[in-house]
Amino acid sequence: MAKGNEASAMEIDDNKSATVEQINPKFSINVLQLLKSAQMQHGLRHRDYTRYRRYCTARLRRLYKSLKFTHGRGRFTRRALTESTVTEVRFLHMVLYMAERAWSHAMEKRQLPDGPNGRQRIYLLGRLRKAVKWAILFSQLCAAKGDSRTSLEAEAYASYMKGTLLFEQDKNWETALMNFKNARAVYEELGKYGDIENQVLCRERVEELEPSIRYCLHKVGESSLQTSELLDIGKMEGPALDLFKAKLEAVMAEARSQQAASMTEFYWLGHRFPISNAKTRVSILKAQELEKDLHSSAADSVPAEKKFAMFDKIFSAYHDARSCIRNDLATAGNAENVKDDLNGLDKAVSAVLGQRTIERNLLLVTIAKSKFTKHRDDKGDKITKPEELVRLYDLLIQNATDLSDLVSSGRDRNKEEVAFAEEYVLKGLIFRAERCFYLAKSYSSASKRMEAYVLFCHARSLADTALQKLQMTDNPDKTLIKDLKVLSDNCRSNSCIEHAAGIMEEEKIPEKLSKGVSTISLTGNEKKEEKFLLEMLDVYESAVGNLNTKAVPHIERFPPPFQAVPCNPIVLDIAYNSIEFPSLENRMKKDKKGIFSRLWR
Repeated sequence: MAKGNEASAMEIDDNKSATVEQINPKFSINVLQLLKSAQMQHGLRHRDYTRYRRYCTARLRRLYKSLKFTHGRGRFTRRALTESTVTEVRFLHMVLYMAERAWSHAMEKRQLPDGPNGRQRIYLLGRLRKAVKWAILFSQLCAAKGDSRTSLEAEAYASYMKGTLLFEQDKNWETALMNFKNARAVYEELGKYGDIENQVLCRERVEELEPSIRYCLHKVGESSLQTSELLDIGKMEGPALDLFKAKLEAVMAEARSQQAASMTEFYWLGHRFPISNAKTRVSILKAQELEKDLHSSAADSVPAEKKFAMFDKIFSAYHDARSCIRNDLATAGNAENVKDDLNGLDKAVSAVLGQRTIERNLLLVTIAKSKFTKHRDDKGDKITKPEELVRLYDLLIQNATDLSDLVSSGRDRNKEEVAFAEEYVLKGLIFRAERCFYLAKSYSSASKRMEAYVLFCHARSLADTALQKLQMTDNPDKTLIKDLKVLSDNCRSNSCIEHAAGIMEEEKIPEKLSKGVSTISLTGNEKKEEKFLLEMLDVYESAVGNLNTKAVPHIERFPPPFQAVPCNPIVLDIAYNSIEFPSLENRMKKDKKGIFSRLWR
C-alpha cells in the first residue's frame, strides 16, 4: 500500500509539473545566432558601432511600444524587470538589447581616431559596467524563464561581458581569464549539438575568444608568448576581437616607444640622418614594421584588400613623421646644421613614401591586368578596360618622375643617389612603353587601325630601348627583362594583326560601297505600314502593339509628318506706273492765313 501511495504521489507530482509547464512555458532564444545576425546586418560587418548602437536603440523602442512597457509621461522612473514581468520572450529580447546597446556604445568610444581621453575612458568603463549589469540580469531571467540551452548561452554571454570589462580595466587578469574560459567551455559544448549553422557560429566564437585568453595568460605570466607573437593573433577578424586589437595596439605602441629610444639615426642611400624627436622615431619605426610584414615571404598569400590596408597604415605613419619633421623645421631657428639634417631627413622620408606609392600602384596594375584578359563570369566581375590601365600607368609615370626629380635635386650626390635616380628614370621608360601598349589597345577596340598600328610600333621601340638599358645595368632584374620581352613580342604581334585588319577593311570598302549604291531606292525604303490608334478610332483593333515585345505603343505619329503648304502668289508691280491715282487735294487740310501769320512768316 505504501508503494502504491508513493506511486500515486509521483504521478500527481508529474501531472502538476506538466500543468505548470503548460501554464508557464519555457522560452527559447538562440542568443548567439540572434546577435550575430543583428551585428552583421547593422554595421559590425564594417566595424560601424555607431550604426549598431542606433539599431539597438530603435529595436528597444519598438519592443517597449509593442509590449506596452513604456515609462509614461512626466518624471522618468524605470520599471523593474522581474520574473513575474517576463510573460513573453520579447521581454528577454529587451534585456539582451539593453546590454548590446551599452556594449556597442563603449566600443564606439574605444574606436575614436586619437583614442579615448580621460573623461571618455571613464564614460567607456561606465557603459561596460551597464552592459555587465544587463547581461547578468539577462542570465538570471533566462535561468528562470528559458530552457536549458538558452540559460547556458545567457551564462556564456554574461561571462564574456564580465571578462571584457576586466580586460579593459587592466586588472584582475585571473578573474578575466576565468570568465573567458567559462564562455569558451560553454560554446565548445554547444558547438557539438544543433544544426550546422549553429555549430559553425559556436566554433567561430571559440576562435574569437582564444586571443583574449592567450593575452590574459600572457599578462598573468602563465604563458611564454612574446609581444611580437601577439601580432599574429591580432590578424583574426570578428567583433569580439576589436577590444583585443585596441589593447594590442596600445601594447605595440608602448613597445615601439621603448624600441625607438635606441633608434637615433635614419639610413638612406648612404646617408645617416639623426632623429631627435621621439614622435618621429615612433612613426618611422611603425612604418618599418609594416614594411617588413608587407615584404615578407608570407605576404604572397595575403589578400589584396589587406595589402591595401597595410599600405594605408604605412602612408599614415610616414605622413605623421613628415609633419613632425616640418614642425621641428619651423622651430629650428637659425641653426643651419640642424636645418640641413631635418631637410635631408624630410627628403629621405618623402623618397621612401614615393617608393611605397609606386608599389601600391603596381599592385593595382596587377589586379587590373588579371581582369583585363578575363571574360565576364557568373560572379559578375567587371572586366578592366584598356583606358583604366592607361590611367594607372599615367599615375606611375608621374610617381617615377617625381621620385627621380626629388633625388636629383641635391647638389652633392653620391653614387647611390645617382644610381637610384637612373633606376627610376628607366622604370619611367618601362611605364611609358606599357602605357603606349594599352593606349593602342583602346584604339584597336574602337576600330581605329592606323592609330593602333602606329602606337603598337612606338610601344615596341620603347620596350626595346628599355630592355637594352636594363641589360646594361650591373644587376639586371631577370623578371623585369622577361616582362619586357613579352611586351615587345605582344607589340609586334598586335601591330601585325592591326596591319592585316586594316588591309582587309580597305579591300572591303569598294564592295561595301557598291552594295550600298545597289540598295539605294528613289522611292525610299519600303517600311511596314504602321497603324496608329487615333487614325482608326471607329475600328475595334488594338494599336498598342504585341505584349510579348518591348515595342513602343502606337497611339499617334510623333513627330508629326511634314505637310505640303501652298505658297503665296507672286505679284509683279509693273502696272504701277500706268495707274492714274485720284486727286486728294480736297481732303487735305488747308492753312488759314491771317495778319499775325504774315508777321511771323
